[in-house]
Amino acid sequence: MFQVQHTVISDDVATFRFACDLQRCKGGCCVVGEAGAPVTHNELPVLNKAWNRLKDDMRPRAQQVVRAEGLIRNGYRAPELNCTDGEECVFVTYEEGGVAVCGIQKAWHEGRFDWMKPLSCHLFPVRVMKVGSRDYLNVEYVPSLCSTGCERGCNEEIFLSDYLEDALTRAYGEAWYLEFRNACEEVRERNGVVV
Repeated sequence: MFQVQHTVISDDVATFRFACDLQRCKGGCCVVGEAGAPVTHNELPVLNKAWNRLKDDMRPRAQQVVRAEGLIRNGYRAPELNCTDGEECVFVTYEEGGVAVCGIQKAWHEGRFDWMKPLSCHLFPVRVMKVGSRDYLNVEYVPSLCSTGCERGCNEEIFLSDYLEDALTRAYGEAWYLEFRNACEEVRERNGVVV
């Protein structure tokens, strides 16, 4: 473990090689799992806005679920986005080849919405657990979801810490990320990870 400002970080975040391979994994992290994506209370207003603005783009079953059960459900530690029948996030849309994508992110790329997606989705496979005033960052490795990303990260020599630069900067700011990047280099050197 190492610490950067108010965050305590697993060494795996620095040493893990990973880069999403969406064409191979088919967006599995938006579809597979026991729960919906964790969201913060601060994200709830923008998620409701996203649903109201984008719901006509969403799958009919997702619309039924949200009408019947709501957009958000109470999770174990935090609110979660609802899922359809224990599978896809309600915001999932499918592209050519059966690739699941986030409808919010798709609208953001198209300039139709001004927010990218929940931070927990942007950070995946890193998960954040808040304890008091500290955030604890760990890698949530799910072989059925992450193995193709691991292969790509190894083949292209991409560290997870670099792959998530935009997401981590969004979460903690540029100054934090620069300190984090330097700390990752020290962790890799300490653990004998070949760069």
